[in-house]
Order: sequence, then structure tokens, then C-alpha cells
Amino acid sequence: MLKNIDKKDTETYAIIGAAMTVHKEMGCGFLEAVYQEALEKELQIQAIPYNREVELPVYYRDIRLKAYYKADFICFGTVIVELKALPNISGNEEAQVINYLKASGKNKALLINFGSQQVQYKRFVYNLREK
Repeated sequence: MLKNIDKKDTETYAIIGAAMTVHKEMGCGFLEAVYQEALEKELQIQAIPYNREVELPVYYRDIRLKAYYKADFICFGTVIVELKALPNISGNEEAQVINYLKASGKNKALLINFGSQQVQYKRFVYNLREK
């Protein structure tokens, strides 16, 4: 089940704040790779712990597949951050983030879009159920 994260989630708020700083500085119109590098610099400036371009393995019936996902960032060791530079985010990008949550076993994610006049973001919580 997906739902919005509690407003008291200081980790996602810190990441969103860093993204807003990047967007305020750069505006829209750059490629995703540019925003990814700029956000990495801002995460460093704000001392937000992160790993960049983290491979997320995918399993089928407990068998690891050769295919994998690659998350743009994992911050604080718990929050998947997926970046986009599109006019608007859609259900396709949201589905991608949900699949990242399923593959990683993590339960928090941010989808951040730098491609519009104002930075867009969506927060997700994925409640993993016991098999």
C-alpha cells in the first residue's frame, strides 16, 4: 500500500529542501544528468548522507535476475531518490519508483522532477507485507 509520508519525516524534508535549492539556483531546462550532479553537490554541502546510482537487484521466485534497477540516490541509507527532468511526472514515473521500492526492500522514496517551472516531488511509503 502506498501513502504519503508523515510530515514529521525530517529526512525526506531535508532531501526536498536540497532539491529546491538546486532548482532555485538552476531553474528548469537542463538534462537529468546535470540535476543529478548538482543535487549531489548540494547533498554534500548540506551533509546529507547518500550513495549515488545504486544498483537494486530484481528477483523472480527468489532467483536473482541479471536485470537490475539503478536508483539515482539512496539518502540516509533508507530513502530512494529518483530524479526526472520532464514537463510533468506521470503514472509511469510513479510506477518506476514503486518498483524500486519493491526491488530494494526499502519503504521510503522520493520522485523529484526538475523539468517544470517549480520543482515537483512526490513522497512514497511502501508497506512491505510478510509472504
